[in-house]
Amino acid sequence: MSAVDKLFEAAKAARENAYARYSDFKVGAAILAADGKIYPGCNVENAAYPQGVCAEAGAISAMVLAGQQQIEEVVVIADAALCTPCGGCRQKLKEFAGGSVKVHIANLEGIRRTFTVDELLPAGFQLLD
Repeated sequence: MSAVDKLFEAAKAARENAYARYSDFKVGAAILAADGKIYPGCNVENAAYPQGVCAEAGAISAMVLAGQQQIEEVVVIADAALCTPCGGCRQKLKEFAGGSVKVHIANLEGIRRTFTVDELLPAGFQLLD
């Protein structure tokens, strides 16, 4: 099984655990970190909508909690034609991934399209070095 296949399966399993009580729109994500491990995440909604957590943010939090800070590859999955990360998650991905890191967008059947972080966020926020 390829790395992308493993990420897809982890994201798909994470999606099943999403807490999408209000929208019924479940999203899963899985990150391959520099340590070679996969860190999944799912969306968690809240009655106060802006207080929810996206799947990508959950996966990033799991990765950081494990002591990792470098994203190598990502899969995001939803039951949609194309569900790319929101603007906030694009910036979160940029914080931990190089511009050429691949972000695979999938539906329940498989990968639909692949972007790089730079394609998703060509002019992201950066602090001075």
